[in-house]
Amino acid sequence: MKTIGLIGGMSWESTAEYYRLVNEFTRDRLGGLHSARCVLYSVDFAEIEQLQVQGRWAEAGEVLAAAARALEAAGADMVLICTNTMHKVADRVEEAVSVPLLHLADATAEAVRASGLRRVGLLGTAFTMEQDFYRGRLEARGLEVLVPDAAGRKVVHQVIYEELCLGIVREESRAAYREIIADLVTDGAEGIVLGCTEIELLVDAGDSPVPVFPTARLHAEAAVNAALSGPPQGEGPQRGRRSAP
Repeated sequence: MKTIGLIGGMSWESTAEYYRLVNEFTRDRLGGLHSARCVLYSVDFAEIEQLQVQGRWAEAGEVLAAAARALEAAGADMVLICTNTMHKVADRVEEAVSVPLLHLADATAEAVRASGLRRVGLLGTAFTMEQDFYRGRLEARGLEVLVPDAAGRKVVHQVIYEELCLGIVREESRAAYREIIADLVTDGAEGIVLGCTEIELLVDAGDSPVPVFPTARLHAEAAVNAALSGPPQGEGPQRGRRSAP
């Protein structure tokens, strides 16, 4: 099995889910006592959140690029950014390493298309819902993306940062999300993308009248599929490395 590199801590609440999921998928595929070969680099989310708010994305990208380089040095055969929002700097992370970056939006789009759906509602942080780095990538893969109205986007964003990232799960917030999902379905959404990894701590398929696409789960499954493809670590051709300066 290849080694999965996880850039986490954004927040650690959802990163813990990633760790659980990659190990569960590995156990289910291989059976017995098998668990995933993985390396985790967890950043301080307080620092990242301040860079987000201040629009200092280039600096945030450098932080994640350094994390990716550390994962590659530790033996990772691939890198995952364990958050939707920080895929805004995915290009910078990808440039920093010679191993593949498994893009979360690609795994999500593949799952939606495999289900036969094309029009989806997107829930996430304001950055994810309102900017093009994520929506545009889904749309480039043939999907039509709907987002909540301004009031709905504010609720979704606040619940993520003020509750879910702190491990707080409130029934009132679940009810609010259900109403927002219902509005998206009324507007024509055939499925709902849970485009923030923390949202999976709050809502699931039972909270939506249409299929939901939990991005952390889809991303983790794609990572395990990639890790189990090709020769195991230490066998077959040696992967290329950048020459030392």
